Amino acid sequence: MWYTIQPGDSIFSIAQRFGVSQQQLITSNQIIGDTILAGQLLFIPIQVSKVITYTVQPGDSLYRIAQRYDTLVESIVVLNRLQSTNIDVGQRLVIPQYTEAVVNVGRANIRSGPGTTYNIIQTVTSSARLPVVGASRDWLRISLHDGNAGWISRNLVNFRTYDGSRPISNIVGFYTLEEGPALPGSFRSFVDNTSQISQLPLFMYRFDQQNPASIEKFGQFRDSEVEMLISIAHRNNIMIMPVIHNLLYGQGGQEASRQVVSAMLATPQSRSSAISNIIALIDRFGFDGVNIDIEDVYIEDSSRLSQFFTQLGQATRERGYFLSASVPARIRDFPPFNPFSDPFDYGAIGAAVDQFVVMLYNEHGWPGSGPGPVVSSGWMNKVIAYTLTKMPAEKVMAAISVFGFDFNLDTGSNTYASHAMAVNLAERYNANIIFDQDTLTPMFSYTDDQGNRHEVWFENADSIIAKIALAWQQGISGVALWRLGMEDPEVWARIASEIVVSKIVY
Repeated sequence: MWYTIQPGDSIFSIAQRFGVSQQQLITSNQIIGDTILAGQLLFIPIQVSKVITYTVQPGDSLYRIAQRYDTLVESIVVLNRLQSTNIDVGQRLVIPQYTEAVVNVGRANIRSGPGTTYNIIQTVTSSARLPVVGASRDWLRISLHDGNAGWISRNLVNFRTYDGSRPISNIVGFYTLEEGPALPGSFRSFVDNTSQISQLPLFMYRFDQQNPASIEKFGQFRDSEVEMLISIAHRNNIMIMPVIHNLLYGQGGQEASRQVVSAMLATPQSRSSAISNIIALIDRFGFDGVNIDIEDVYIEDSSRLSQFFTQLGQATRERGYFLSASVPARIRDFPPFNPFSDPFDYGAIGAAVDQFVVMLYNEHGWPGSGPGPVVSSGWMNKVIAYTLTKMPAEKVMAAISVFGFDFNLDTGSNTYASHAMAVNLAERYNANIIFDQDTLTPMFSYTDDQGNRHEVWFENADSIIAKIALAWQQGISGVALWRLGMEDPEVWARIASEIVVSKIVY
């Protein structure tokens, strides 16, 4: 939970008030020294129950209570095991927080209205998860991947409603092509776990370096592969979109990335042309929207970048498309100046988009950072606390890593490590993996064959589940995993048993 520091507060007094240790407060908020400021948001690391209980008042009906909490009468009846819709004053009811219909047949038709005479607008497959937003006798009104609503027969689904005792979270899985023998592509992970994925952004497009207002393919793939992914996603009611980025242009590095964005943003005409090409890409394949992943920007292009997102947001909303932005993490307004994150105006971009994906995986692992987790719980708390001062929580998605780094303590260098690579290293050097409770991250130490000392910080099922639960405590919409195919495979069974995977409704 979050607490606003009041005049006269101290770390000691706040710890006493909430029954946590001073060290827990310091670690969770990455406090240096013992200085805290009135008005500052502080994350209190306690488990907060999200179960809502309501006491029936005179004049209440299930219909009025359902309206008040934006749920269904049937959901209240099912969750509370009521025998009828009659309720008594003083009766306590648990309020449903999410209701879904899970397809229990091989194929099921979604129709435009509540009956078999209405047109079929989508066909979904077994285990597809459909958020329920209404009901009419033998039919349920559900929300689809593209933001539209449809109807499905009750005979084809299992009706499920949830009280908030388990985290309810959107799970976004970023999809990439194969990056070499040690870094497999995302296809297998995606198709094996469709029931646990809410949204699939494809990291497969970027702004063209030669013509920055145009969009080019990133990597080697055929259009038919994209069409296949869209078909699989939509059959499972998963929102799917291209990621359009400004990264990895080869020679030129970050400077080349900044130049591409600067040219794209340069004039109203260049921005308009880029937006037209983005819309054309969505239209061409039948995507549900787009994710813009711009990471390297000149500070003098900051206002033009905000204008671009505002104009793109207007264009996507006019067409019913979903706009997502992946944005570098920051924890304060400058000063001090941070050239990586300061060009991004969280308030302006947050107002323009439907989804704000905060890329948290830059705490450690960059050149000179020293050893440590890619995303610690304390870093996640600080970044999300700042983000929530700029936009509503329902827009915010915490992008967390499924990978880690092997830090060579003697040379000061580090190398990328997927979950499989990290576990293999631990086995090779007979290292003991420990789970660091302060950062919610696994790690181990070893000495290599040349006598160099190493620390490996990575992610496993325990750490990812812990950070999904943390996102639920923070009140944001969920987490985005970078990226599918590098994760601990055990995480999917854990998500299935410990998390309620919700779909994105807009």
